[in-house]
Amino acid sequence: MAKEIKANVKLQLQAGAATPAPPVGSSLGQHGVNIMDFCKKFNAATTSRKGETVPVLITIYKDKTFDFILKTSPVSELLKKRANVSKGSSNPGKDQAGTIKWSSIEEIAKIKIVDLNASDLEAAKKIVAGSASSMGLTVID
Repeated sequence: MAKEIKANVKLQLQAGAATPAPPVGSSLGQHGVNIMDFCKKFNAATTSRKGETVPVLITIYKDKTFDFILKTSPVSELLKKRANVSKGSSNPGKDQAGTIKWSSIEEIAKIKIVDLNASDLEAAKKIVAGSASSMGLTVID
């Protein structure tokens, strides 16, 4: 028989750097989860992704055990890395933060297609290009 689910928690944490301090402690502590156990397992699973922000979906069960699923890095982080900018534009309609090539958009779309609500690569590229536009990045050929 399957375990009964108590809660689902979504967090974005630095790879290999989870600590019992907030946001981990305050998010998991209220459900009675062993926070140090989560931190050790998460850090071990993400050691190869140091420096990245890793979205994680944590399923907490009634018996206070948990499972977690690691997702791919956010599109905005991948775009900033490819475009070599520190942050997006504060006024994306008027100010440009930088440029990014279509080939980079396609590479990011291939990475993110498993987490995006897209049926094919073309739709995923449009989603990523829209995110780039929202950040003030100009897409060039």
